[in-house]
Amino acid sequence: MPLAHRHHPSLAAVDLEPWEIEFFQKHFTDGTYTDKSLADAGDLGTAEVLSVFIHSRVDAAALEKMPGLKMIATRSTGYDHIDLEACRQRGVIVCNVPTYGENTVAEQALALLLALTRKIVSSVERTRHGSFSVDELRGSDLAGKTAGVIGTGHIGRHMIRMLKGLNMTVLATDAHPDKQLAAELGFTYVDLDHLLKNSDVVTLHAPAIKETFHMLDEARLRLMKKTAFLINTARGSLIDTKALTQVLGDGHLAGVGLDVLEEECSVKEERLLLSSNFHQECDLQTVLADHVLLNHPRVIITPHNAFNTTEALHRILETTVENIEAYSKGRPINRVV
Repeated sequence: MPLAHRHHPSLAAVDLEPWEIEFFQKHFTDGTYTDKSLADAGDLGTAEVLSVFIHSRVDAAALEKMPGLKMIATRSTGYDHIDLEACRQRGVIVCNVPTYGENTVAEQALALLLALTRKIVSSVERTRHGSFSVDELRGSDLAGKTAGVIGTGHIGRHMIRMLKGLNMTVLATDAHPDKQLAAELGFTYVDLDHLLKNSDVVTLHAPAIKETFHMLDEARLRLMKKTAFLINTARGSLIDTKALTQVLGDGHLAGVGLDVLEEECSVKEERLLLSSNFHQECDLQTVLADHVLLNHPRVIITPHNAFNTTEALHRILETTVENIEAYSKGRPINRVV
């Protein structure tokens, strides 16, 4: 039967959480589903489509054991766990989940910012202890201020839209400026130093690559206004933690909101944080407990939770299902091979 007329290719899905198994069963009733990794899943040799997460290494040896495999749908943005060249040689299509939490992470960044500017955490703690005094709880407006957005990719542009909605002037910097986007959303591209000197709020939405390591070192942190707020929901390595601690100790910066820490274990895929395997290998609680910034009065830290909404996690599975269904109709989408 020609591929274009296939509607239900044989499916095997591994590395699944229980709720993910239920999700798959609603869409593909006759698939093979397991919480085990590919290496421990047993014989899947008859599968035409394989769905994996990053716990499973799909190399040439794994492909040898699945002679009927035609398509791999990874439930992740990254695909380092898949031998793409081996897949090319065997004619196996590989599809990923390119985006799923752009608005989700941006909303967390905004939540951190508002929590700082309106002193939400200390306000709640005070009322829980029975005090309704507003002493030392005076906040600051965002309307009319300037926000600096570092990185104008999928997440950064969502952040810009929300900041513009708060009536803020937006400056941005990016290695690859999108002039059409700037005109559409009404923001201005500037160099990083200009952004830091002129922004009342700085929010990070850049990837962790060699060029961005410690992009906010002590010199750059001191370029920021003493009254500025700094938000990081991207990657901890973008900020030099020792330098941040030093400038805060000197009374610089009005507040810092962090969802990521430089010292935390390497997190390539945020959904990995929900896995019991990850927490056996990496104790984030210990990282947080030992962190010098945790109890700083002008710092709030959340536990790398920006990605973690019901809608975002379901988008991962929904995109995976779409990838499989598109393949079954002969029109693969989100292909990396």
